[in-house]
Amino acid sequence: MNDKVNKPQNRREQIDQIVVTAQQMREIEGRIFKAGMPVAALMEKVALRIAARIQSLYPLSNRMKVGVLVGPGHNGGDALVVARELHFQGYEVLIYRPLSKIKELTSYHSDYAASLGIPFYDEIEPFQECDLIIDGLFGFGLERDISGNIGNEIALLNEWAQPIISIDLPSGIHTDTGAVLGTAIRATRTLCLGLWKLAFLQDRGLEYIGDAELIDFDIPLTDIWAILGKPVAIARMTKAAALNCLPLHRNLLTHKYKQGHLLLICGSKRYSGAAILSGLGARASGVGMLSIAIPESLKPLLVNHLPDALIIGCAETPSGAIADLPDTVDLSNYTAIASGPGLTVDAKLVVQSVFGAECPLILDADALNILAQLRTIPTLLRRREATVLTPHVGEFKRLFPDSAELLPDRISAVRKASQLSKAIILLKGAKTAIADAGESLWLIPESTPALARGGSGDILTGLMGGLIAQPIKQQESLAKIVATAAWWHAQAGILAAKERSELGVDPLTLSQYLIRVLLALLN
Repeated sequence: MNDKVNKPQNRREQIDQIVVTAQQMREIEGRIFKAGMPVAALMEKVALRIAARIQSLYPLSNRMKVGVLVGPGHNGGDALVVARELHFQGYEVLIYRPLSKIKELTSYHSDYAASLGIPFYDEIEPFQECDLIIDGLFGFGLERDISGNIGNEIALLNEWAQPIISIDLPSGIHTDTGAVLGTAIRATRTLCLGLWKLAFLQDRGLEYIGDAELIDFDIPLTDIWAILGKPVAIARMTKAAALNCLPLHRNLLTHKYKQGHLLLICGSKRYSGAAILSGLGARASGVGMLSIAIPESLKPLLVNHLPDALIIGCAETPSGAIADLPDTVDLSNYTAIASGPGLTVDAKLVVQSVFGAECPLILDADALNILAQLRTIPTLLRRREATVLTPHVGEFKRLFPDSAELLPDRISAVRKASQLSKAIILLKGAKTAIADAGESLWLIPESTPALARGGSGDILTGLMGGLIAQPIKQQESLAKIVATAAWWHAQAGILAAKERSELGVDPLTLSQYLIRVLLALLN
């Protein structure tokens, strides 16, 4: 047994999964201060770690000029300590402090920086000659729009070419929604402090955050659990979290009938490739048995590409869609069913026929469009077994028009839709979100634009169906297994893009990289 698979998670692995709102972060820090940690001591500790990371990213050369943007709060205090440390290490430091009214602790650091001879400015123009900008204007918790002179200065700064490192969050980004509050700094890299904030997992703030990394400053887990509870309601899906849901090891005495049986219902005369891609995704999952229901005319094509699958030919509509499943198909024989890729909405009857299946049901693509026609929530509430929906934003709006009003706050929207429908919902995007009715929410922290092409979602549907169909450990929730499939799919895209470029990740290539991800985990 590989030690990497079932080892207990260490503290950093646990920290890396946790996501907090601005209010939760305030409450966690409040516990730390109440327990006796001086605010000044924590600021010093955090800022020293930031300074060390900046020095590792941008080592001092013969001459390096660094501009530090200082706001009125403790984010500005962090920035001033960083400025001081870089000054001591030989960097040429300039400080931009546009506001005269600042917090007491920040004021002390400002006075000390000035005593060291570090120049202060109240306008941004002198910083155009800097080699690096450090943004410490506003940290987490900002609620009001940035406007006026500071807004204009940020707009000017964003036009320059220097790299920008933001402390905790780019100034102007809402901590929970990722929304731009009037204007915001476009960071090259953001050093998130202590715990991941929700904004890092929202699509709308990504172009401002740049590369993101966590600066851990040793928040006790007991303080985190006291505020968030355990298990946490919102979590990032990481490698450590995914390991126990991936099919990395099997019992020596197992056989194919113990490794799950997935039924894929997909494809049409118009979209025959979708059936092949879904099958390839399912094959990579390691599912013991794979059956694929397709229009009768596509059988030779599928047998040629997936000779290991059981191909079920179905009667066709005049348009070449699946009309219905044969009488020989017994839905009780399957441990999971996935339907949708390439079906077309003409396959309405076959989608209706599987709603009564007593196993998990995954619906994607045209199965979602058919579900919307059938009235989403009443239809899903009649199901006794779990249902997984995998919409992109357009499909989500058709399925849940009442929840869609919460967009572009994807996390709030997907959570509300899941609560109303009692379904597990995977909302696709640059930061995919998976919610279930039991309040848990999984977020996929990494992806790649390489997956933004037709057929990538078909691979995910097959992969997810195959993973769900396999024996599930009792302690792992279905939502976590869905999130694991999405993480696996994203990691394959990232690896393929790294080796072949973003344009080189066609769906067939993507399916081949799924196994490469598992091999990397085992080595």
